[in-house]
Amino acid sequence: MNDPRRFCPVCAGPLTRREVNDFERLICADADCGHVFWDNPVPVVAGIVEHEGQLVFARNALWPEGMYGLVTGFLEPRETPAEGIVREVAEELGIDTRVTCFVGAYGFARKNQLLLAYHLIGEGEITLDPELVDYFHVDKAKAEYWPGGTGLAVRDWLRSQGYDPQPRELPAAVKAWMNAPPDQP
Repeated sequence: MNDPRRFCPVCAGPLTRREVNDFERLICADADCGHVFWDNPVPVVAGIVEHEGQLVFARNALWPEGMYGLVTGFLEPRETPAEGIVREVAEELGIDTRVTCFVGAYGFARKNQLLLAYHLIGEGEITLDPELVDYFHVDKAKAEYWPGGTGLAVRDWLRSQGYDPQPRELPAAVKAWMNAPPDQP
């Protein structure tokens, strides 16, 4: 399969870098084709899950030790973002949820994603999907946020509920992972 960052998805010719609309873009070098690789951000849903009166943070199997976050996932065809996060939480945590509100949209440049964050109330016993290796509950008054991506959604939602969350100092391994090239998991 051709890497879309090196070859044109229309004619398979090489891509070159040129400025288009004030941004450097990849453009097909074949003048007859001229396809522009726009590299638009991908929408991803994120869930601030409240379960048994506490927030749930989970660790993806691909993440370094000490890194926890929200349940996130990609949308399926013809699925609304609210339907998508309910499905993702059911798949990854094994619980039923209902959306209470849309929290906001957040850019995540490292992965070229647009995060659509929701608050959900969950019921049932948590059973982790193999994609996740661990989780923990935390009281809303003690919850901390991380300085980017879904962490900003946690911060904003907690503030909207009258809490004053503090930033969490990330472990060195997590900082290194966050600063790694975006093609790593």
